[in-house]
Amino acid sequence: MPNYILKELNKELTDGKKVVFPKMQTYSQHDFETVLKHMHTYAGNFSEGTMRAVIDALVETMKSWMPMGHSMKIDGLGTFSLSLGFKDKDTDEEPKTKYRHICIKGINFKPDAKLIAALNKQADFERAEKDVVVPKKCSYTTGERIEKAQAIIANNGFMTLSDYARATGQCRSAASNDLKRLTALPDSPIATRGSGSHKVWIRRG
Repeated sequence: MPNYILKELNKELTDGKKVVFPKMQTYSQHDFETVLKHMHTYAGNFSEGTMRAVIDALVETMKSWMPMGHSMKIDGLGTFSLSLGFKDKDTDEEPKTKYRHICIKGINFKPDAKLIAALNKQADFERAEKDVVVPKKCSYTTGERIEKAQAIIANNGFMTLSDYARATGQCRSAASNDLKRLTALPDSPIATRGSGSHKVWIRRG
């Protein structure tokens, strides 16, 4: 029986409101060989080699056709489409130049409604923990967080969101909101440069 836990979103992300959401507990990830073995139990007339070739052919088809502007719909499974973004470039580069460098950042997947319905028929969830999991508050004071940010900037010349999140033990969303507040302080020694995926934090000039 699958288990789930209830987690509370960081209140800094919800304007102080308590928002709880369920999260499924995942115990393992099946590798390709395991997936093929499971598939073979439902398609005994086909060898694992044949099923591997079919999946390989699907992957090659996606690689060939999706970059040409095509999405791919597989009945009973869902629709795949590409997600685009800007390439990571030198932060000193002019924005006008940055926006010319586009790349594929990921693949969007919208599951078939029939698949969701079938999964719900198979699932009977059980709550794994009695209490709601509340996100931990950052243990560092405002002054300590600013000092950590300054140390990173002094060492690297700039600071990324991931750098700050790791240094302060916060999730990326909480760290992003925290940095907005810190940079908005009248005497903040930290400023931002760039935008979107190119946004970094630097020493205020």
